[in-house]
Amino acid sequence: MRRNKVLGRRSFLAKAVGTAAGSIAFPYFVCSSALGKDGSVAASERIVTASIGTGGQGTANMKVFCGNPNVRVVAVCDVVKDRREKAKSIVDAIYKNQDCKAYNDWRDIIARDDIDAVCITTQDHWHALIAVAAAKAGKDMYCEKPLGVAVSECRAIRDAVRKYNCIFQTGTQQRSERNFRFACELARNGYLGKIHTVRVGAPGPVYKRTYKRPPVEQPIPLGLDYEMYLGPAPMKPYNGGRIAWPDWYLIWDYSAGFIVNWGVHHLDIAVWGCPDVATQPCELEFTGSYRNDGLTDNINDWRGEFRYMSGLKMLYTDAVERTDENDGCLFKGDEGWVHVNRYGIQAQPQSLLEVKLKPSNTHLYESREHHEDFINCVRTRKDPVSPVEAGHKASYLGMIAETSVRLKRKLKWDPAKESFVGDDEANNLLKRPMRSPWHL
Repeated sequence: MRRNKVLGRRSFLAKAVGTAAGSIAFPYFVCSSALGKDGSVAASERIVTASIGTGGQGTANMKVFCGNPNVRVVAVCDVVKDRREKAKSIVDAIYKNQDCKAYNDWRDIIARDDIDAVCITTQDHWHALIAVAAAKAGKDMYCEKPLGVAVSECRAIRDAVRKYNCIFQTGTQQRSERNFRFACELARNGYLGKIHTVRVGAPGPVYKRTYKRPPVEQPIPLGLDYEMYLGPAPMKPYNGGRIAWPDWYLIWDYSAGFIVNWGVHHLDIAVWGCPDVATQPCELEFTGSYRNDGLTDNINDWRGEFRYMSGLKMLYTDAVERTDENDGCLFKGDEGWVHVNRYGIQAQPQSLLEVKLKPSNTHLYESREHHEDFINCVRTRKDPVSPVEAGHKASYLGMIAETSVRLKRKLKWDPAKESFVGDDEANNLLKRPMRSPWHL
């Protein structure tokens, strides 16, 4: 909750109570729950939020925020009428009222002065436009990963968040899980010896759930604002695959592909445990192939590595299955290794898993629940566990790897300048054109 709004609502409530106490003709009653006397959080203290994008993940995020007593969800937005109406009904049922407003255009939410924070869960090609506008409006943000579809978009979000002093939590929720934090602490504190290899693997778009739709034009369904759905993306004839998941992950217009969209999770852990992979200049070389299946044209598989002057290297590949031993992040040093993914943590020697950190060790930020951490930081005005810089770095590492696959050659990356060294062709791919009138 922004400080000026906190004071504004507290002042209003104080005046209302004062007026009630001094009025005889027009008594004013404030219920105990509004004041927080029944153990609930007073309305004046709640962080007012809205959800932009109410598909599967967006609704899941929304429900978590609705369940937090420190939060009040007052608005939802989606270009699909059925989705936004369903989301509104869920919110209304939770709060037992009809107060939630449903919008088709996210700009209507950004324009509301009473909203402190927004949860952005749209397709990737919308992230930068919404997040930058939200920052300019003074909104704090919980934004799903990645930060965009191009490096320039990630940079724009980071710069706007810092310029306007917003709280920003990237939806890389693995940082709020103990195993991932512990693996990174082992790597950061020398328990593995000197780190020489980091290996990252992420599920590729060989997902069994991939839909196969013929690339034919279909009628735009009633209740879908297709123009608004496309936004800055190129105008293409409507097909259900353009809006269904996971199809849109596999379409370049809306996503940089699984190498970025899923890979960002484990690349983020790589950076958390071994910051050098995002701060040292490197040479990278990747190979892979692209889909040509119906509507889908995104990267299908990839394999390659980042090589650093210090001798450090980071291998990055697709994993055939999420249970594949390559899935996750492995830190390997000259005295041991640790591997972590969503199925568990392993180490060699196994005694590493019993390590108790010393007070003098680097203790990484401990968050036990990603959404709650964001809300706590909105109050304290401190950076959350997955701040905007973390989301930026994890996003662009996948993007520059994809660029190497696309150009079919070796590239050199300067992290200080966030550009490729002496390579205009590659640097031109750091930005994506946006369809008029949309622009950053």
